[in-house]
Amino acid sequence: MSTLSLSPAFTATSARRSAVRLTRRGRLVVFLTSLFLVLGVAVMLAGGAVGTDSAGQQVPTEVVTVAPGDTLWDIASDISTDGDVRSAMDQIERLNALESASLSAGQKLRVPVVTD
Repeated sequence: MSTLSLSPAFTATSARRSAVRLTRRGRLVVFLTSLFLVLGVAVMLAGGAVGTDSAGQQVPTEVVTVAPGDTLWDIASDISTDGDVRSAMDQIERLNALESASLSAGQKLRVPVVTD
C-alpha cells in the first residue's frame, strides 16, 4: 500500500507582496482624479438634458383667494367651461405645484382665465 501526500505549492508565507504601494498622498491623488473623471462624465451627460430651445406658451392666469369651505373641486368647476372638472383640477395643481388637493382658507391660487 502506498500513501499519497500533497504539499501545497502556494502558501501564505511564500506569497509575494505587491511592488506598488500607495502613500497617503498617492491615495488622495487617485481619489481626486477618479472624482474629477466621474464629475466630468456627469457634466457631459447632463448637457443633453435640455428640453427645447424655445420657451413655452404662458397660460393666462388670475389669482383666486381660497374662502373657508372651498375645495379644489369647487374652484375647478367654476373655471371649467367644457364640464371636465378633473382636467381643470390638474391644471390648477400644475400651475401652483400642489402636492395634494387639500387647500387652506386664505391661500392664493393661480387659476387659468376663463374664456367664454
